[in-house]
Amino acid sequence: MVAPVRRAATVSLTQDIWRRFKRHRLALFGAVILLVIIAGVAIGPWLWTVPINEIDFNARLKPPSWQHPFGTDDLGQDLFSRMLYGGRISIAVGLAAMTIAIVVGTIIGAIAGMSRGLVDTFLMWLTDLFLSLPQLPLLLLIIYLFRDSLKKIVGAETGVFIMIVVVIGGFRWMPVARLVRAQFLSLREKEFVEAARALGASRLRQVARHILPNALGPVIVAGTIDVAAAIIAESTLSFLGLGFPPDIPTWGRVLFDAKDYLDTSPYWALFPGTLIFLTVLSINYIGDGLRDALDPRRVL
Repeated sequence: MVAPVRRAATVSLTQDIWRRFKRHRLALFGAVILLVIIAGVAIGPWLWTVPINEIDFNARLKPPSWQHPFGTDDLGQDLFSRMLYGGRISIAVGLAAMTIAIVVGTIIGAIAGMSRGLVDTFLMWLTDLFLSLPQLPLLLLIIYLFRDSLKKIVGAETGVFIMIVVVIGGFRWMPVARLVRAQFLSLREKEFVEAARALGASRLRQVARHILPNALGPVIVAGTIDVAAAIIAESTLSFLGLGFPPDIPTWGRVLFDAKDYLDTSPYWALFPGTLIFLTVLSINYIGDGLRDALDPRRVL
């Protein structure tokens, strides 16, 4: 009697990526930490309802306690509520700036990778030009020049948010453009793209259906790096006093306010610094895990 033949279980691409990702212990740890932070800043302000700008001079510079888990600042404002609210803005800045960087970088890299001659040369010259610019001084200069005028148009918080996101995203697209261009130059010569070209597929269809989906792996990894870099850039701008105003407590802004009280109230700087560190570290670990999971040549 012939034994029945068992069919091998089919595994989808998503399942395979998840299987490879969860074998990366640090990436899984980073994902858990990041989810906890995001859940905290998303849900926390609904549960901890202390106003972020409520001033109580009788409670100024109080150390962490049950009443104020992260302590209070020099105005008696609750640091825990300010951390929860500020986390929303800091993470939103990172995600929005990353989106701008990915979209701009992908478009420029794709055009350069699919073109030859003057178009490719010009776009790579433009990319090299932006890479050579001193980013932090230019960030400070642009925000200093245009922040007040934008505030008058759309309001203080929205204006500063748009300015910071656009400026940070505008200085983070260059590595993505180079990465996408390299992927396109490699993929455009593959057999499946040649077959699509021979069947009469337009250049746009070749990009949308065949080249871009196969180039997304490295782009996703680059996106995680851009989120971390944008959070650090926003924190740096706020720490230098050119980010959000004092009544909008981003993590970087709270860290800036704490700099004069490091000797007497070190907890004030400890909590925002730790949250920035954990968020950036978690995102970097996730990027490492995605790099390994999306690269079939790596053995996990």
